[in-house]
Amino acid sequence: MQIASRIIYGTAWKKEETTALVISAVLEGFRAIDTACQPKHYREDLVGEALEVLRKEHGVNREELFLQTKYTPIKGHDTKLPLPYNPNDSIRDQIQTSFQKSLANLKTTYLDSYLLHSPFKTLEQTLEAWHALMSLQDEGKVGMIGVSNTYDVNLLFALGRARKVQVVQNRWCEQNEWDRAVHNYCRGNNFMYQSFWTLTGNPSLLKHPALLAIAAASSCTPEQAVFKFVQHEGITPLSGTTKSAHMRQDLAVHELWIPEFVDESNSHRNTIRKFLWG
Repeated sequence: MQIASRIIYGTAWKKEETTALVISAVLEGFRAIDTACQPKHYREDLVGEALEVLRKEHGVNREELFLQTKYTPIKGHDTKLPLPYNPNDSIRDQIQTSFQKSLANLKTTYLDSYLLHSPFKTLEQTLEAWHALMSLQDEGKVGMIGVSNTYDVNLLFALGRARKVQVVQNRWCEQNEWDRAVHNYCRGNNFMYQSFWTLTGNPSLLKHPALLAIAAASSCTPEQAVFKFVQHEGITPLSGTTKSAHMRQDLAVHELWIPEFVDESNSHRNTIRKFLWG
C-alpha cells in the first residue's frame, strides 16, 4: 500500500484512549496502523473496535487500510496481564495462537504486515520464529513479514538466508546513533525501514540550525522537516501523536516540497546528513 511508505500511525501507550485516537487518525487521513498483541504497551483489541466503528459509521473498509501488528516473545510481556498464548508452548505454536488472537482483535482475516517484536536470546529460537512467520506468509494470511527492535545486521543477514526480511521497525534516535548500520543495510537491500521515537528521541536534530533554517525557508514546523528528511532517506516514520492538529501536520508532510532535501549540493541538507550519518 503506497501510504505505508509515507507515514504510519502508532498505537503504543494509548491505553483506553486507543479507540478514539485511531478513529481520529483515520478520519484525518492515516491509512496505515501499527499495533501489537502485547497488553503491556498496546490495546490491540481497542484498535479493532476503532476499525469496526470506522467501517460501520464512516464507510472506511478494511481493504483501504494497512494493518501491521506483532508477535511479542514472553520477555516483552507483563505476565500479570492476560497473555495471548501459552508460554509453555513451542515458539511456532505461540506465534500461531498470538496471530489468531490478533485477527480476532482486529476483526480481520489477514494482516498486511506481521512482525517479530524482538529477537529471542538465541539465533536458533529467532529462526524458529522467523520460519513460523514465513509459514503464515506462504498461507496467504500475511502480506509482509519482518522484525522490530533488531539492531544487529548479522541477525538480519541470517534471517535473510531463509527469506528476505521485508520490514524492520527500530528506534531511530540519538541514543543509538540513528541505527546507522541497520538503516544502511535496509536501504541497500530494499527493506522497508520504519522508525519510532523519530521526534521524541531527537531533540538535538529538532534544534539543529541547518534543520531550523530549512523549516523556516519552507514555512513548515521543525517536526515536519524531520519527517520529510527521513522520508527522503528511505525511512517510514511512525507518528503516535494524540492531537488532531499534529495528525494533520504529519500527514501534510507527504505534499510538502522542500527543495533542499532533493538538492545534493545543498549545504544545509549535507550538514544534517553529516550530523546523522557521519
